Amino acid sequence: MTADDDTYPCGHLTTAIDGTIVSINNTLLGWLRLDRDAVVGRLRFADLLSIGGKLYHETHFAPLLRLQGEVAGVALELKRADSTRMPVLVSSAVVSGQIRTTVFDAQIRRAYEEELLRERKAAELARSQAEEDRTRLQDALAVLQQSLLPATMPTVPGVSTAAYYHTASPDELGGDFYDVFAIDGERWGFFLGDVCGKGPAAAAVTSLARYTLRAAAMHNPAAALSTLNELLYERFSNGDLRYCTAVFGTLQSSETGQIALRFASGGHPPPLLIRVDGTCKYLPSPDGTLIGILPDSQFPQTEVALEPGDLLLLYTDGLTEARVNGERDLYGPDALRALAGQYAGTSPDALVAALSEVLAGFGPRLADDTALLAFGAPVR
Repeated sequence: MTADDDTYPCGHLTTAIDGTIVSINNTLLGWLRLDRDAVVGRLRFADLLSIGGKLYHETHFAPLLRLQGEVAGVALELKRADSTRMPVLVSSAVVSGQIRTTVFDAQIRRAYEEELLRERKAAELARSQAEEDRTRLQDALAVLQQSLLPATMPTVPGVSTAAYYHTASPDELGGDFYDVFAIDGERWGFFLGDVCGKGPAAAAVTSLARYTLRAAAMHNPAAALSTLNELLYERFSNGDLRYCTAVFGTLQSSETGQIALRFASGGHPPPLLIRVDGTCKYLPSPDGTLIGILPDSQFPQTEVALEPGDLLLLYTDGLTEARVNGERDLYGPDALRALAGQYAGTSPDALVAALSEVLAGFGPRLADDTALLAFGAPVR
């Protein structure tokens, strides 16, 4: 049996330097579906290739083979007698004035590559769809979040106001809330609070708290918080416990430029008073208990007067509890007071803008949403 008659797992052929086929084994003939007499001495190796394969052979494969004396592992396609194509890997070497070529069946590899490509395209499509879904979800959450906050800050006669809301994650609904609204012809109501948790459940409590406090605004601040406390306790004490912290108050400006504020707090961080002379302190108002925890909680009231140039800042604990040094240190009330003191005698807008830059600088270290609400008595 000659080498041409042998059937190997791979194809073998020998050609002259000009490419004319001198010998070919049965395996390769079977792949080509050709008779030996139609190939040996009649065809060149390039004639066995597809049009694209022949072009690549003439422009790259053959010149490289002449230059190096061997070429290994080149992907080409054989053209069968029935015009079908067969992917192969080809290695050739110049030996004793002839070119000896080995041809490996690459159909399984080609199928694997095509499947891999399909899986990659499917993964890219799924990733793109997931990104689109996430974008739509974030847009919907942003709209819903905005619906829980006032669309614009109202113009309060004789009072400067500013507010800011920082969302820690665009993928979750936050539980912080605030509002400023007219009570009657002279008094204005305000509140700022923080609901326990995040997501739809927290948003439901936020909505309930906002509308309850607005409805109870005709009462004094302590009574308004008591009303909210009773409602939250009644609704959630027997199931998924839900509670919040909040500051609720009223303000009224006078012809002298002074602003009289009366407020009550339920478990919320104390408001920060910034006097025009640079004095900066947290108001020593009794916190009261968390709102919604106990059936009959008390929320003592505090009164304070803002003179022209004074500022009052309300905030949620997302600011003071932000991490500033890895996972160890908090921003804290001292840092907040030091920064706020630098804006004594300015406007609520300037103070809130400075704090918004601080919040933006925390980046991913800011794990909680933050709401800011500031009032000022304009300098005359």
